This record gives sequence, C-alpha cells and structure tokens, in this order.
Amino acid sequence: MSSPSPTPVRAIYGFVLYLAAYVFFVVYVVWAYIPDAWLDAIGLSYWPQKYWAVAVPCYICVLWVLAYPAWFGYIHIITARLDSIDLITDEFAPLHQEDTKQTGTTPPLSDISISVVNRRLYL
Repeated sequence: MSSPSPTPVRAIYGFVLYLAAYVFFVVYVVWAYIPDAWLDAIGLSYWPQKYWAVAVPCYICVLWVLAYPAWFGYIHIITARLDSIDLITDEFAPLHQEDTKQTGTTPPLSDISISVVNRRLYL
C-alpha cells in the first residue's frame, strides 16, 4: 500500500536534492556576479562566458512562455473532430445491458448505445 508520507529513502533523496539545489545556486551566483579577475586570482579560471549567466535563464523563461501555446496546439491536434465516431464510443467501452436492471441499485458504469439515446430522447 502506498503512502503519501515520505519513506526514509525518499526523504534522503529529497534532502540531497535540496542541498544540491542550494549549492548549484551559490555556484551560479558566484560565477555570475564575481568579476573574472577575482575568480582567476583564487585559481578558478575555467568558467563559461558571463553571457550564459544571463542567456540561459532568459531562454528558459522564453521556453516556459512558449510551452503554453505549444501544449494548447498539441491538445487541439490530438482531439478528435466533432463528427468522429470516437466521441460516441470506442472498442474498449463496456456496453450498457438493459435487461440486468435491479431496483434500488446503481447500475454499473457503461456506455449507452447512440441508438438507445436517440430512442429515449427523440421518440
């Protein structure tokens, strides 16, 4: 049985990830804000260009903003057309059995045939 409370292993992984995020942030801030001359003076000479300290967060923000229209377009592409038979039923649908009605009980979840729906609504 799964529990929403963290297991010891999950707690350890979470704590390590928490610490790693802070270490990464501190290294990023040091790289982005400390001048190259100071970094070279303490022996840290191999760093990417300072341009990437600004460009990567900007690219991530732009990708985040563009993800919403892309997801919206993807949803519209995979959605069935309004005249598609898949909107009525599919091959996995359990069909409704009319002869197994019992009074006072809730019927099992099932699809109703379109002809039964039309008969009940329009005839």
